[in-house]
Amino acid sequence: MPEPTKKADETEAETAPPPEQNKPGEDGNPPNKDGNVSEMTSSSEDEDDTSTAGGTNRSGERKDSVWSTGDGPQEEGDKQDNSQKSLLFVEKPKGGTISVGQNITFIAKVEAQDLLRKPTVKWFKGKWMDLASKVGKHLQLKETFERQTKMYTFEMQIIKAKENYAGNYRCEVTYKDKVDSCSFDLEVQETSAAPSIDIRSAFKRSGEGQEDAGELDFSGLLKRREVKQQEPEEPDVDVWEILKSASPNDYEKIAFQYGITDLRGMLKRLKRTRREEKKSAAFAKILDPAYQVDKGGRVRFSVELADPTVELKWYRNGQEIRPSGKYIFEHKGNERILFVNNCMLTDDARYHVTAGDEKCSTELFVREPPVIVTKGLEDTNAYIGDKIELSVEVSEDDANVKWFKNGVELPLDSKSRYKVKVEGKKHTLIIEEGTKSDNATYSVMTTGGQSCCKLKVGLRPLKILHPLEDQTVRLGKELSLKCEISENVEGKWYKNGQLLQPSDRIKIYHKGRIHRLIVDKSLIEDDGEYMFVPDAYNVNIPCKVHIIDPPKIHLDGLGDGNTVTVVAGTKLRLEIPVSGEPAPKIMWSRGDKWLMDPAARIRADNYPDSSCLVIDSAERDDSGVYRIMLKNEAGEDTAHINIKVVDIPDPPPAPIVVDVGEDWCIMNWEPPVYDGGSPILGYYIERKKKQSSRWMRLNFDLIKETTFEPKKMIEGVAYEVRVFAVNAIGTSKPSEPSKPFVPLAVTSPPTCLAVDSVTDTTVTMKWRPPDQIGAAGLDGYVIEYCFEGTEEWIVANPELTDKTKFTITGLPTGSKIFVRVRAVNAAGASEPRLHPQPILVKEVIEPPKIRLPRHLKQTYVRRVGEAVNLVIPFQGRPRPKVSWKKNGAHVDKNQINIRNSENDTIIFIRKAERIHSGKYDMKVKVDNLVDKATIEIQIVDRPGPPQIVKIADVWGENVALEWQPPKDDGNANITGYTIQKADKKSMEWFTVIEHYHRTSATITELIIGNEYFFRIFAENMCGLSEDATRTMESAVIAKDGKVYKNPVYEDFNFNEPPMFTQPLVNTYAVSGYNTTLNCSVRGNPKPKITWMKNKIVIMNDPRYRMFGNQGVCTLEIRKPSPFDGGTYTCKAVNSLGEAEVECKLEVKGGVSFFRLLLQGVPPHIIDSYMKACNPEEK
Repeated sequence: MPEPTKKADETEAETAPPPEQNKPGEDGNPPNKDGNVSEMTSSSEDEDDTSTAGGTNRSGERKDSVWSTGDGPQEEGDKQDNSQKSLLFVEKPKGGTISVGQNITFIAKVEAQDLLRKPTVKWFKGKWMDLASKVGKHLQLKETFERQTKMYTFEMQIIKAKENYAGNYRCEVTYKDKVDSCSFDLEVQETSAAPSIDIRSAFKRSGEGQEDAGELDFSGLLKRREVKQQEPEEPDVDVWEILKSASPNDYEKIAFQYGITDLRGMLKRLKRTRREEKKSAAFAKILDPAYQVDKGGRVRFSVELADPTVELKWYRNGQEIRPSGKYIFEHKGNERILFVNNCMLTDDARYHVTAGDEKCSTELFVREPPVIVTKGLEDTNAYIGDKIELSVEVSEDDANVKWFKNGVELPLDSKSRYKVKVEGKKHTLIIEEGTKSDNATYSVMTTGGQSCCKLKVGLRPLKILHPLEDQTVRLGKELSLKCEISENVEGKWYKNGQLLQPSDRIKIYHKGRIHRLIVDKSLIEDDGEYMFVPDAYNVNIPCKVHIIDPPKIHLDGLGDGNTVTVVAGTKLRLEIPVSGEPAPKIMWSRGDKWLMDPAARIRADNYPDSSCLVIDSAERDDSGVYRIMLKNEAGEDTAHINIKVVDIPDPPPAPIVVDVGEDWCIMNWEPPVYDGGSPILGYYIERKKKQSSRWMRLNFDLIKETTFEPKKMIEGVAYEVRVFAVNAIGTSKPSEPSKPFVPLAVTSPPTCLAVDSVTDTTVTMKWRPPDQIGAAGLDGYVIEYCFEGTEEWIVANPELTDKTKFTITGLPTGSKIFVRVRAVNAAGASEPRLHPQPILVKEVIEPPKIRLPRHLKQTYVRRVGEAVNLVIPFQGRPRPKVSWKKNGAHVDKNQINIRNSENDTIIFIRKAERIHSGKYDMKVKVDNLVDKATIEIQIVDRPGPPQIVKIADVWGENVALEWQPPKDDGNANITGYTIQKADKKSMEWFTVIEHYHRTSATITELIIGNEYFFRIFAENMCGLSEDATRTMESAVIAKDGKVYKNPVYEDFNFNEPPMFTQPLVNTYAVSGYNTTLNCSVRGNPKPKITWMKNKIVIMNDPRYRMFGNQGVCTLEIRKPSPFDGGTYTCKAVNSLGEAEVECKLEVKGGVSFFRLLLQGVPPHIIDSYMKACNPEEK
């Protein structure tokens, strides 16, 4: 450690707070580690000067102090921190005590289980001095980490400690935002070879009547002489030494014992006496720090002057002292002496003496004579409830006396049950009503003695004046128990050994010596043995209580007329509650027969509080009236119960199906003959296919009527139905099934009835089959017609036709007819399908029209060898004539197949050849009306090889090639060329360029010294040519070739200001559904994108998310509300300029708006519609 400096001393003296501000203890004096009052030294400074903040100040230590700024007592805030739960410390450093020259190590541990990095630890002395800068031969800091336990260990070792190392230390650990600290103390004791000098040991008392009684012997202190031994019969008692070695909690007790009346003031004055002893020019010897004298004694103050001519003045509490009979001044050479005779309590004050401009001070403490116990306490015996008095006499009137019980001081305030009466020298402790808890050892203490005694408080003998009496009480009546004893004490009531507590029904009364127990509305549970036990006595007073009750049958749970219904075949167990005390005898009978057999099918099981009538497997004959009778010593009771046995109903007769439809039928049935003794509640209906064995329930809710219409049957399948009857007991067995029936239905009308063609005598109609045919199938169609103006329908086909086209013949020219068609099956004819308009019987000319498919309006391309099959529809009446030409000449039908029909024409080529390419003209003609169309067909093939390939130049590692396009392009455009190279040694060909469009190329990166051949393939939409054209000569890559210099190109400037390539678009959004705004921007350098709403920048708002990818800027609005509507702006800025685009966003609410928007309705129409639906929103 670094050596101490004098500058540190001076700094501490200047910065230390005054004693009034530094209050670690209640009395203002800073205690040491063991709780003693700190030792103090006198000072020549004025009494108002500040004192040092150290806990223990020694003149030798002050000069060598190295950590002077931290030697103060631990502050209150630090103590509170230590009391809190530690945040980081697992083990805190603990204080210790060592001797001078010894070593000590303080250890702190921090667990690293939840820490991501090593925590920071600092060691301090006092509050602020960081010990990291003091590391040396006297101080070592060490830290270790144990991986298995994940524990950091921090150590501070003090080597060869000195006395000035003592004081308060602090360890502080920091991790991120967590801080934890711990304070501890180090005490360094002197070795036995160099004992410390205690100035209070200079206090000594001489024998009675001596002149120097209470005088302070400084010569013994300075020369380290032994203090004169006191007489054994009158030991020297130094209050300050006692206070020093005692705990602060015992200060008040010591002050009382030794007659100190103003303990707080005395400790403050004693603290002020602690001054750092400084050299004085005026005084060769100053006053002692403090003087002590008994009341009425004499004290001597003495100083030595350096200059005997200096004027000397004595002061008491700031007032100058004049010579008198009480104050005597003496001069002995340079020594000046002040005697104070007959010291009283008023002389207990601060004294100081001045010599010129300097002064020194001291404190005089006057001790009162002790108070002696003249007549002590006497052991006393008393009874509980008696008034108890304990008396003692002392040597002084109205002296201060303290009372104790088992060593604990008794409270004597107004709320205490202990009172003290003082009559002169006599003090009496009064206890108004003694209790058992007053058994104790009582003592009294004065300043000069004490006395004690034992108090025994016992019980008086107890006599039972009126015992409890046995009682018999009727159920529901009041139960009253009463007893009387000789003493007025509390007691407890017990029933069957259980403690009784007061309640709404149980009342407990105590008045004087009489105790009563009253139970309102007695219950059966109140029967038992009762007992009263007085408190504090081993005595009990018993009695018995018997509760009786007439028998009674409780039939509250039965129905009207006491009728009980039981289902046949089930077991009846009818439990009838009964009551009565004592338990009654129970008997059952049916008619004149008593049910006595316990093993019979009908029997009775009896219990104390109920009786149970049991009928196993009930039968219809068990119905009837049963009688129950109760009887006990309090009376009897009888009741009649009607037993009714019910069963499920009989099955209904077989149902009858009266009508059948497409998938339904109508069925009827009759009710069952026997309803089971309970009304029929309804019916269940089931059906099944005739060939199946699985029945299916048709209704889950009961049907009240006896008719039902089953639906959803399969047409054409045979079914059967049956019925179940249901009453309150259950469901009957099923009825016999009905006769089988098959659901059938006619078909729906034919569809798409239209006129196919009309001539002068015929009309051809066509139609499509019905949408619904059904299981009966379709046998055919009936076509009917009638002339306009008549209602007679004529059948056009006597026999059914199965075709969907029919020609009506033999019609007069110029007439008008109506036509209808019916579909017929096994169920009959369907509803007719009528042509809506009358048909004129006269042939109509329809102009020809070619409907050329869209893919034929462009050149039709096919490869050689593929098939060509083109269908071109047309229309016209009567049947048009079709003709084809190729390139202006008629088509050769040996090469191309052509098929014509009434509605279309087909061109078919099985294997296309290039000669089939050309321009095809189609002409459709009806009389003088003509329609034309043109089709271009292109048959393509792979091209031929390129023409002459030659080597234009060879330099360095490069070869320049040139060639001419092929003569045969395969009837398609040349799309590119493929170039290959081959080394002359291996002649293995490798592709170097593919899909090359020009007719000249440069081959690079060839190997120097090799000789190469090149060949080129031509390519069109069909692929590469079959053959390639090869160079005639080879290209030799010479080793000493020409040096090729790459041309120099200037860098292109790609910088440009921001420009939006796709602007924002006005958008509608649905409230609660996410929406996005998108735009695209370009610019170099890359522009910075800023989004704004209503010209306000959007920043740190979780409802908005902004994206940017390859120049596409996106703003996502999460679950927008109408509040989010407004004008949104996207702004792009770089160093060359800025640009911005904006759009309007309108947020609409409701699901209806969203659905209409999905259906394609324009937003402004939706807006008008929503306002019309909600006029109140306007």
